[in-house]
Amino acid sequence: MKTLFLDRTEAGRLLATKLTKYANRPDVIVLALPRGGVPVAYEIARMLNASLDVFVVRKLGVPGQEELAMGAIATGGVRVLDRGLVQALQIPDAVIDRVTEHERRELEHRERAYRNDRPPPDVQGRTVILVYDGIATGSTMHAAIAALRQQEAARIVVAAPTAALATAEAMRGEVDEFVAVITPEEFCAVGRWYEDVAQTTDDEVRALLGRSEQERLAA
Repeated sequence: MKTLFLDRTEAGRLLATKLTKYANRPDVIVLALPRGGVPVAYEIARMLNASLDVFVVRKLGVPGQEELAMGAIATGGVRVLDRGLVQALQIPDAVIDRVTEHERRELEHRERAYRNDRPPPDVQGRTVILVYDGIATGSTMHAAIAALRQQEAARIVVAAPTAALATAEAMRGEVDEFVAVITPEEFCAVGRWYEDVAQTTDDEVRALLGRSEQERLAA
């Protein structure tokens, strides 16, 4: 099967064609999960004439089983916990707080790296288009969605160029709208659907955020 996307830029442009009903609306904000989601989201924000920002999420891993998420923290100081898992594993509050503090420091470091002194986006009452370059299991996206719900976003639209079919079907029931260009049943990995899947750097993230802001001011 031919790889569909040349790179994240092309993927963003193709995805934006499926989101045109959100163009030129002042209530819409495009939020990218860094780093890979930023080049995709930049093209969407540009074509929709919408503001662009990043939404940073850090998983809270169970100590000793870090890949198992007991929760997450996100931009805006939100913490979401999987209460069922916490109770099942009898994880003490002190352990949760210690892991949270460690991840909070990393999140703040990334926030500063991406937006300097700019405040986090205010999503209350707004339509949020949450963008990633591809969704496999969806764990990070689930955490971001929960955080945006806590911040009282009016409408949450998840958009990705490609997503695993099972994940896409499950996520459609969790958000107001789910948009993808392709949802292959045999997904393998995000990189499978790009010819150029080079890692996006922090410098590229900052450059795209700055360029998007300048273009909005000039419009």
